[in-house]
Amino acid sequence: MASLALAIGGLAIGTGEFASMSILPVVAGDLGASLPDMGHMISAYALGVVVGAPLITIFLARMPRRAMLILLMSLYAAGNLLSAAAPGYVGLIVARFIAGIPHGAYFGVAALVAAAMAEPAKRAQAVSRVLLGLTIANIVGVPLATWLSQGFGWRSTFLVVGVLGVTTALMVGRYVPFMAAGDASPRRELGVFRRLQVWVTLLMVSIGFGGLFAVYTYVTPTLLEVTRVAPGMVPVLLAMMGVGMTVGNLVGGWFADRSRLWTIFGALVWNVLALTAFYYTSGNVWTVALNLFAIGCGIAVAPAVQTRLMDVAGDAQTVAAALNHSAFNFANAAGAWCGGLAIAHGMSLQSTGPVGALLAVGGIAVLGLSVLLERRNAARPLTPVTA
Repeated sequence: MASLALAIGGLAIGTGEFASMSILPVVAGDLGASLPDMGHMISAYALGVVVGAPLITIFLARMPRRAMLILLMSLYAAGNLLSAAAPGYVGLIVARFIAGIPHGAYFGVAALVAAAMAEPAKRAQAVSRVLLGLTIANIVGVPLATWLSQGFGWRSTFLVVGVLGVTTALMVGRYVPFMAAGDASPRRELGVFRRLQVWVTLLMVSIGFGGLFAVYTYVTPTLLEVTRVAPGMVPVLLAMMGVGMTVGNLVGGWFADRSRLWTIFGALVWNVLALTAFYYTSGNVWTVALNLFAIGCGIAVAPAVQTRLMDVAGDAQTVAAALNHSAFNFANAAGAWCGGLAIAHGMSLQSTGPVGALLAVGGIAVLGLSVLLERRNAARPLTPVTA
């Protein structure tokens, strides 16, 4: 039940994060904003994650893990309820920023708790189970939120997410066992910023996985205007991406327990191919459905990156685990910005696919740098100690 409680938190966060993209046209129409301008709602949330993940995990380093998870999910629920009540564009941007603050810290702490309860050889699979809620959100949560926004207005989406957040906080308090912070301290957690491999891995995520978000941010208008599906078909097609994410997450966790680096490399190459194909498949409902499933499978990288960061972080694992989600949300913001920039300069909606593929290529280049640095450090002779 502890894993289920943590996964429901992922369901709440995943629904709030990804549904914001799927309901973008509805929000833009209601508030009288353009799609690129309304993309700032996505960027504001992502900025909240980037800022909140390190600050919360550093300043609350000594807090017992269960208490921290309850606090974080309560804050997430509050941010979404504020989003539902936002009076206008500016209020919504601020509310989305607040909702983003606990995102990374929650997943970071939840991943550490799950890994601590698992066998050493199955840590990545334990992390993938925490992330399972995040991927299932794209099968159930996002399509439901999209349907709600079309029938009852976009505010109903954030209201439901807020209720899910409250439910998670209650379940964590009931089922997650007490886990002390151990020797963690703000000073020790700050040590993560002195580790080069942590920075390179975060850079790889920030660049390499912006592509998925370049497509996802504008996938609803692409399906409506390019594929020309009926509005009722949009949740079904979004669920196809969610199925891909769920499959990719589970398979990625299995592979990551065998080789972190090869799993990351394989996922990046997969993203290059799947995102490039989006330009050519968007005109047909059947081909775009298969392509969205393939794009979703690219999330297989998540368990591998999460556990790699924990491995290279030394004794500052809490901040490193949380920073992974800062990096993913920097990728979210970068992908939304790059996709919006292409559209604003007159490119077609489906051009977000090749734009995303270029970001994935950049991620492969940074991964190569990470491996090169790691091998060079391993080959460096030890300095002899003299009396």
